[in-house]
Amino acid sequence: MTQTARTPRTPPRSPDSRKSKGAAKARPSRGIDLALVWRVTTALAAVVIALAVLLPLIWMVLASLRPEQDIVSAPPTLWPRSFTLEHYADIWQELPFATLYRNTIVFAGTVTVVSLLFDSMAAYALARLRFRGREAVFVIVLIMLMLPFQITLVPLYDLLNNLGLVNSFTGMIVPRATNAFGIFFLRQFFLSLPKDLEEAARVDGASEWRIYWRVVLPLARPALLTLGLFHFQFNWNDLLWPLIMTSDTSRATLPAGLSLFMGQHVTQYGLLLAGAVLSLLPVIVLFLLIQRSFVQGIATTGLK
Repeated sequence: MTQTARTPRTPPRSPDSRKSKGAAKARPSRGIDLALVWRVTTALAAVVIALAVLLPLIWMVLASLRPEQDIVSAPPTLWPRSFTLEHYADIWQELPFATLYRNTIVFAGTVTVVSLLFDSMAAYALARLRFRGREAVFVIVLIMLMLPFQITLVPLYDLLNNLGLVNSFTGMIVPRATNAFGIFFLRQFFLSLPKDLEEAARVDGASEWRIYWRVVLPLARPALLTLGLFHFQFNWNDLLWPLIMTSDTSRATLPAGLSLFMGQHVTQYGLLLAGAVLSLLPVIVLFLLIQRSFVQGIATTGLK
């Protein structure tokens, strides 16, 4: 008679041992969370870099709110010892500030609108139209993009002076009516657009002008807003060209007018800083209005 082998029975586990094992599984690991450390380090680095970039702007705003003797006092301090608004009140009396503001808006705004029109037309032709010499024209645009503005400054001024356009809005605006960077920027954006809508419009009998105006420009809205911000900011802050082209404050712009506060021996820092703060407001407001389109326009033009 054979005997079957019996396997040894394991004793039942007690409820206390089960609880202790469950607690051991639920206990979190004491290791360092590298992802959390990286996020915290990145956030702190971003804050430090942002403060370093914004420090001159913060100092300018705070310095415009302190008395003149406090600005030039030693040792310099970031936080004012006393606050005053006298610089913001006096600048309207020392300069025709309203006239300078109006001139700058007319100059920068007109140049921006006209440049967007001409730049987009030239960019559309270089990106979509087939014609002899297209590549040569694009190479010339790239060459003009590489040349400094100061090279053409003297012959351009001599030409405008012979035409009697010095100290006029026409003489200031016409040479800025188009821009090599704007043509290159929009051409890159137009190349990224699909051609299906344009082909469909051609099948329906639309002309090239209608395709450009009704199909391409609405699709290029982010790039146009981004380039418009570039044009407006550059011409708003430009000092050299308006300073050369104007001989009095009737046509001068804000940067040229504020340069009057910087003399050979004395500089009125309070008035200069107050005027700089007021001149920054339109650019900051414009950027806040189109910041989403600005990021989208940069991301879709290949200029990363």
